[in-house]
Parts: sequence; structure tokens; C-alpha cells
Amino acid sequence: MKVGLSTYSLARAIQSGEMDVLQAMDWIKENGGEHVEIVPFGFDLVENPQLINQIRAKADAIGLEISNYAIGANFITESDEDYRKEIDRVKQHVDIAHQLGVSYMRHDVASRPPFDIHIQMFEEDLPKLVSACQAIADYAAQYGITTNVENHGYFIQASDRVQRLVDCVNRFNYKTVLDVGNFLCVDEEPVVAVKKNLPYASVVHFKDFYYRPESKQLGEGWMRTASGNYLRGAIVGHGDIDIPAILSIIKDSGFDGYISVEFEGMEDCKLGSRLGMAYVRKLWGEQ
Repeated sequence: MKVGLSTYSLARAIQSGEMDVLQAMDWIKENGGEHVEIVPFGFDLVENPQLINQIRAKADAIGLEISNYAIGANFITESDEDYRKEIDRVKQHVDIAHQLGVSYMRHDVASRPPFDIHIQMFEEDLPKLVSACQAIADYAAQYGITTNVENHGYFIQASDRVQRLVDCVNRFNYKTVLDVGNFLCVDEEPVVAVKKNLPYASVVHFKDFYYRPESKQLGEGWMRTASGNYLRGAIVGHGDIDIPAILSIIKDSGFDGYISVEFEGMEDCKLGSRLGMAYVRKLWGEQ
């Protein structure tokens, strides 16, 4: 097991110009990270391809593994032409993942607003989503890359929908990036959901949230779940998710892969990222 950080956790610092992605990698290493997950917020590896080799050289120079490359995607499109273009765009990112030297790549699959995620819509969309994921996984296989869906974006966020998609894609190199916190976005209890989806996981994200009922009628700073409850990002270990129970489940399972801490709270992103990584390492060592 190796604990590291997603560059998404430092996105505010990167986007503000406080640091670039290479400096973010230095910061992760200096603060105990064993790997970095590359998520292009605040930088663009398509528009700036020279940055790909710079990231890989930096990782080699400081002894920081690149664990995963994660991008957005949406195969629910207005036309067949747009659908094919989106598949081709994601394949371009598979090439980038190969140049980065990673074995894992997460691409999103579909997103719909919370009021439009009912099961009938999912079943109608599923064949096109499966076909797109199969095409990309097959393309990635030549590089030895496992592509992944994350429980993300409301539409494919519940554990059963992730399992259904992975089972239907039915490729040896198609799995899931399991985000322990994101299940709350669709009001699914994280401990139960992690137990269900851990056998499908190639990479695990540790994220925490504050979770409050709809009756609280909260305002700015909170997001709504699929059922109308409230979420706000927290430092891992500070929120309402039972992180010790989840970590124990993962450890007892024999999982020995990458654990990426994600921070999206209101605190300073460097503080939140540092405390989150330290907490996960502490818990893992104690259990």
C-alpha cells in the first residue's frame, strides 16, 4: 500500500499560480507522499505536451511514483458524431497516460444532473456507455493500462451502477477507482458501498465530507446530494465518514495498491492535503 495525493487536491494553489504541477509534485514528496495522481486542473497536457516529459522526469528525479492519470469524459452526447469524437478524445489521453508511464487511467463515463438519474434512464444509456468503455479499454490494453470508472458525477455514482457497468464492459483491464467519499453524493452509506465495490477496485481515493440532512436548510459552501441532503468537503478524518472502519476493511482485504488522498474542503488546500495524508498513514500503521 502506498499513500499519495491527487494533484486535484492542490488545484486551488495550481490555478492561482502559487505553484505549478512540478512544484506540486515536490510539495507532495516533501510532505510524505509516495505517489502522485495526475489530474489536469490548472494545466493542460494536450495543449502543452512538453509538460508530459517534464512530469515524468520530475517523478524520476525525486523518487515519486505516478500512480494514475484522471480525466473527465461524458459519452452521453447529442449526436453519434459527438460520441465518436469523445471516444477519440479519450484515446488521445490514453496515449498521454502511456507517455506518463502509468498503469492506471481513470476517465469519467457519464454525468447527469441529480434530478435526471433514475434507473430507466441509466438502462437506456448503458449500451452506449459500455461500448465506449470497451473501445477505450481495448485501446489501452496495448500499453498495459487498466482503465477505470470512478463513482462520480451522480449518474454512475452508486455502487450497484458501478458494478453493473464494469461487469457489462467485461474487460480484464477495466475496473474502478473507488472513492470512499463520493458514495454520499447519492446518499449511499460509504462503509457498505466500499465493502461492495472493493473487489472491483484498482485504486482507492480517500475523501471525507460533512453530511447534513435536508431539514438543516444550509446555504453557501454546501452542495446537494441526489436526495437533497447537504455535503461539504472535509479534511480526511475531520468529516462524518467512518474513515477508520473503511481503512480497516481495505487493509483486511489485502489491498496493496495506491491510495490517493483527495481534499476539496474550504480550508487551505496545502493544510488539508498534508493533514489528510498524515491521518491515513497514521491509521494504516496503527491497524
